[in-house]
This record gives sequence, structure tokens and C-alpha cells, in this order.
Amino acid sequence: MNILIIYAHPEPKSFNSALKDLAVSELTSLGHQVKVSDLYAMNFKAVTDRDDFQLLQNENFFKYAVEQKHATKTSSFSPDIQEEQDKLLWADFVIFQFPIWWYSVPAILKGWFDRVFASGFIYSRGNRYDTGGLKGRKAMLSATTGSPKGAYTPYGMDGDMNEKILYPINHGMLYFAGFEPVEPFISWAPSHDEEDRKQYLDEYKKRLHNLEEIPSIPYHPTSHYDENHQLKMEYR
Repeated sequence: MNILIIYAHPEPKSFNSALKDLAVSELTSLGHQVKVSDLYAMNFKAVTDRDDFQLLQNENFFKYAVEQKHATKTSSFSPDIQEEQDKLLWADFVIFQFPIWWYSVPAILKGWFDRVFASGFIYSRGNRYDTGGLKGRKAMLSATTGSPKGAYTPYGMDGDMNEKILYPINHGMLYFAGFEPVEPFISWAPSHDEEDRKQYLDEYKKRLHNLEEIPSIPYHPTSHYDENHQLKMEYR
């Protein structure tokens, strides 16, 4: 497979970096083709602005989504955006490696989504979720936390990990874009214990050797919703 790793952590000696490096080495040894977007090393621009486009449709009134559609039609995105979009089209499987900060992704990764998941390229009025632009590809989140696992349960202090924290990413970003999200790999509070870090690396290695067997997250297709974007009664 062609595998793209989107990596977002500023410290090369971090555990996130160790997970990224393990993925590169293991997946390459298994015969996969691997590319890495190291967002901090790339100094990837996280803020959306006019410089994201080489050719504006409307010089007098800047509307970002409109310019994204225009850039998709005219191939006039800035080079850094175009390069990331080309990587996505090349990939069969995308891994997002990041620490959970403030119950979400780091700002640089959020900016990557804002700029790269462009209107026209990723989605349009009639093409999103199961018909999104990246349909046919799988994606997996590999994330680290600062709090222990118990904090992210339905009755935990930080809220349920899958339903409260990762849902906006897995469903609202990845599935919206057409990806088939698979179950995430979570390293719970790895900075607290060396033995835990070793165990997570062993578990992640096993996960990487069985990418195609990872269960997908079951989301409803758009056909299960009515004209008011409500789930039809027979699917509730």
C-alpha cells in the first residue's frame, strides 16, 4: 500500500516521534511505500489567507471556500497545499500521529485540515461523507494523551474519548472527506512510565503489521438521512 503519515509534534525526541519512526521502519520493512508530512519540520503554515491561492477569483471580496473551489478548478493552490493534496491522492492509507491538546489536534494540524481539505477538492454540496473526495481510502488516528485512560471513559473527568473527543475528527473531518476511518490507536499518558511506553510500542508494532484487519468505525452513509439531515427512523 501507499501509506502517508501526517505527523504533528514539535519535539523529535518525543514519544509521538518514536511512534512515527516505528511506523516508517515497520511499514517500509513490510514492503509498503511510505511518505511523511512532518508539519513542524516543514514549518507548515496553519493560518488560512489569500496567500493560499496563486490566482483569486474575486480580488475585491475574499471568501475562502469560494477561492478553494476556484483553485481546485484552475490548479492554482499555493505549492504547499498542492503538495499535500497530491500526497493524499497518492495514499491508500493515512495515519495521523499527534498529541491530544485541549481535547483536539495541535493547531498546526488543524490548520493542515483547514487548508488542505479544500472545498471542491474534498467536498461539495453533493459529495461528502461516503461520497467525499477521498473515498476509497482508509485513515487512522494515532494519538497520545496527558491523562490516564480512566479519565476518557463515559463517566471520566475528560469525557468519552471516542464519542466526545475523537468523533469531531474521525467523523467531522476524516469521514466527511470520504475516508473510511478505522479504530484509533491511543497511547494513554505515555510520559508517565517507561514500561508503558515499551508496551505501547509493542502494541503499535502489532497494529502496523495488521492494518487491513483493523475494524472500521461504523458511520451511517448519507442515504440514511432525510432532507433535513436527520437520521431516518428505520436506522435509529
